[in-house]
Amino acid sequence: MFLKSLEIYGFKSFADRTRINFADGITALLGPNGCGKSNVVDAIKWVLAENRSKNLRAATMEDVIFNGTETRPPLGLAEVTLTIANENSLIPGEDLEVAIKRRLYRSGENEYFINGRQATATEIRKMFMDTGVGKAAYS
Repeated sequence: MFLKSLEIYGFKSFADRTRINFADGITALLGPNGCGKSNVVDAIKWVLAENRSKNLRAATMEDVIFNGTETRPPLGLAEVTLTIANENSLIPGEDLEVAIKRRLYRSGENEYFINGRQATATEIRKMFMDTGVGKAAYS
């Protein structure tokens, strides 16, 4: 099992839809201070059902939604999709790829999806329980 891609939209500093494809082996996030490297890691934790804003370096959960700049208006939602290769079937089920998506609206409403099917945060946590991957894992 390995990360295939991460798509981020409206999450923290990612105002534009951004897709990161991960290759086999080791991936490094490089860039100057303030370019969003830590926000990529936060996005992965968040999509895996992290619900404590403090663990995402935010005062409130609404703070993860892009709040605008002098030239760009704030967005109404944050959305992150993490696609995982599951060729070794560590994640239960027969899917060779598993896509986990989370949306948060300014109203506070959260939506979770597993391969396009509406899900709950608990389902996502349980899915990764025996894999070594999760919001609090170091893998």
